[in-house]
Amino acid sequence: MSPGRRDMEQRPRGCDAQPFAGGLAARLVCVALLTSVEAAQAFTVAITPAAPKTIFLQIGVGSFTGFYNAGGTPQNNATINRESVAVAAAAVGNGAAQAMTTDSTQTHSFYDNFVFCSVPAQLYIGGFYRTTGAGAGTANVTATVPVALTDGAGDTIPFSQISWTSSGNGDGASQPFPAGSFTGTTVTVGSIAQNQWAESCWTFSYKNTVLPPAGTYTGRVLYTLTVP
Repeated sequence: MSPGRRDMEQRPRGCDAQPFAGGLAARLVCVALLTSVEAAQAFTVAITPAAPKTIFLQIGVGSFTGFYNAGGTPQNNATINRESVAVAAAAVGNGAAQAMTTDSTQTHSFYDNFVFCSVPAQLYIGGFYRTTGAGAGTANVTATVPVALTDGAGDTIPFSQISWTSSGNGDGASQPFPAGSFTGTTVTVGSIAQNQWAESCWTFSYKNTVLPPAGTYTGRVLYTLTVP
């Protein structure tokens, strides 16, 4: 039984570094109309060192041949998923946070096919860092973030208006990819230990504390997994 998941019985068992990077296009749509169990822990699991040295990062929809715990291997996937929200005219700028939703359909983990995230409320983030031997290194995941979301007229909304919480089915508060917000143009959003699989589910929110002109505001965030 792998460590880190409460009631694991519910979870069915079934070269050079090879990077894989998924992407997230964080899109914010603002429309203004003129009219007694043991405490649950995050799911991180040790994986056996093996050749080739491999890193894998998935944001939203990804691709895998089979499942990792049954010998599966990661594949490239160019899908860019979207997070969005439409704010009602009467609510724009009133300070009431607005829940965002994703167009990602990824609910299960490629580690073992466990249904881990709930869509459209949650966005999957996960991956692994495997080397050929033991060690204590850590791979970091960073987000490269524009200063602002923009519309076709050049109006802007600060990207810092977007934040997220982190969880997963059966998980507790501690996460490898914890809650945060886009507080700068480069943000560290989590890490994966050497020879570890790690995953979380993010729930995005728009703070709604600014008064932008009516429009559709978009921006893209690039996530990168970097090894020592």
